[in-house]
Amino acid sequence: MKLFSKRNRVLLHELTVTDFKLRYQQSALGYLWSILKPLMLFAVMYVVFAKFLAMGGDIPNYAVYLLAGISFWTFFAEATTQGLQAIVSRGDLIRKINFPKYIIVLSGTISALINLFFNLLVVLVFAVLTGVKFRWTILLLPFNILEMYLLALGIGLLLGSLFVKYRDVGYLWEVALQLFFYGTPIIYPITMVSATHPFMAKLLMLSPMAQVIQDIRYNLVTDYTQTLWSMWGTPLIGLIPVGIVLIVLAFGAWYFGKSSKKFAEVM
Repeated sequence: MKLFSKRNRVLLHELTVTDFKLRYQQSALGYLWSILKPLMLFAVMYVVFAKFLAMGGDIPNYAVYLLAGISFWTFFAEATTQGLQAIVSRGDLIRKINFPKYIIVLSGTISALINLFFNLLVVLVFAVLTGVKFRWTILLLPFNILEMYLLALGIGLLLGSLFVKYRDVGYLWEVALQLFFYGTPIIYPITMVSATHPFMAKLLMLSPMAQVIQDIRYNLVTDYTQTLWSMWGTPLIGLIPVGIVLIVLAFGAWYFGKSSKKFAEVM
C-alpha cells in the first residue's frame, strides 16, 4: 500500500509533528493545554451537574466516569474538526507536491490521538487516586479507542472533502457537535433516560459514540455502567454501531478519493 511506502511514512510523521507543534505555538502553557482543556471542562461539569444538580450520585467513582467521557468526547470533536480543516489549511502544500492527500487528514487525526493519550494518562492517574479498582476489561480499551478513531477518521475524510468546496460545512459541524454532545450520555447517566423513556435510551445507545463511551466507562471505571448489549440483552446488537462506523469510514474514504483529484483546482 502507498501509505506504508517510506516516502509517505516520512511525510505523515512530519505533518503530524508539525500539526502538534503549531497547535500550541506561542501559547504560554504550550502542550499543557492538551491536558488542561478537558480538565477545566470536567471541573465545570462536575461542580454543576454532580454537586449542584446531584447527578451521578448512584454511580461509583462518578468523577472518573465523567472525566473519561469528557476526555474521549474532546478527542472525537478535535479529530473531526482537524479532519475538516486539514485540506484547506494545507492548500499551498497540495499545489506544490504530488502525494496522497489523505495523509493530511491522517496527520490531523493522529495529532488529536496523541492528545487523547495524554488525557488518558490523566484519567488513569485520577482513577488510581480515587480508588478505582481496575479489572481485566481495561485490556479492551485499545479496541474502544480504535473504534472511535475510525469513526472520527471517516467523518474527517468526508468533512475535509466537503469543506474544500462548501465552507458552510464548518459552521454546520459546530452545531452538529453541540447536538451530538447533548445527545450522548456524557454529562448525564444513561440511566436518567432509561428510567423514563427506556426505548428511547436503547435507540440512543445505537449511536457509535454513545456505545463506545459507555463501553470505555464499563471497561475502565465501573461495571455498573449500562452498555448497549446489557440494555438490549444481546451482544449481537453491538454489531449495529460497529457497522455504522465501517459504513461511515468506507463512504468517507470513497468520497475523499473521488473529490481529492480536484482539490487543487477548487481551493
